[in-house]
Amino acid sequence: MSDHRLPRELGALFADGGRGRRLPVALPPGDVVWPDPGYTGQGDAPRPAFWMSEEPVSGADWTLLREWHPHSGLWPLLLDESAQPWAVGQVVPDDPRQIDHFTAEGFMAEVWQEWVMQMPPDALDELEPFGAICPGPAAPGVLKAVPGAVADWLAGELATRGMPLGLVAADRSSDALAVMGWQGALHHNEWMVPMAAVVRSWEDRFGARVVSVGFNTLELSVAAPPGDFEHALHVAAEHWAFCPDNVVQGPGDLQGYAAQITGGHVWSFWWD
Repeated sequence: MSDHRLPRELGALFADGGRGRRLPVALPPGDVVWPDPGYTGQGDAPRPAFWMSEEPVSGADWTLLREWHPHSGLWPLLLDESAQPWAVGQVVPDDPRQIDHFTAEGFMAEVWQEWVMQMPPDALDELEPFGAICPGPAAPGVLKAVPGAVADWLAGELATRGMPLGLVAADRSSDALAVMGWQGALHHNEWMVPMAAVVRSWEDRFGARVVSVGFNTLELSVAAPPGDFEHALHVAAEHWAFCPDNVVQGPGDLQGYAAQITGGHVWSFWWD
């Protein structure tokens, strides 16, 4: 496969036009998606939010684009359209440099305090053994596989659902959430930048990679999952702060949720 400069429509995703970036020439038909000014309330955006294929792609297509990410600067995402078409542009892009100002620890502590204050005392049972005291981020996991290989496996599994491909001008998978203006956790956290900071931390500690996004869903591959229940319980506390619906509308407490994620290579989130 030949090595070429980015097509013009992909170069438009970068402030510098994609100078010096390369990508295989064979891409499926597609086009850039602009944020809807009526949705963002910010007027016309300076550049498109992401590129999107017209038709569903295979897991192999996703893997090829992931392998080329170091050269293209474009992170691939499978775009779940089961709730609403991505092409309508209901996204609010942010500058990824803002992510540097947030930490997973700070986000978790703030959410924990805010939610605990609103909970009746008997509801704190769902947070045992931590209760009202935020435990902070969990210790890193131990890599069981190469993160990219786990991401490729998950993309292959998810691609069978028939999803189009998105390409986002982002240095790492977590940053793609802010760059494209993903709004999936809108009912929990209106600003996605701090959420991206949490996912950055999971990339570093658990070998996580963002593989697919929906309008209220997020799918991560995990190469270094918690290997025992105690570690998973601590990770479950992080997940509760990031996406309470996973726990509250799932098993109902951290104990049950921890049992679900112990040793698992997929973290799936959804917000009601």
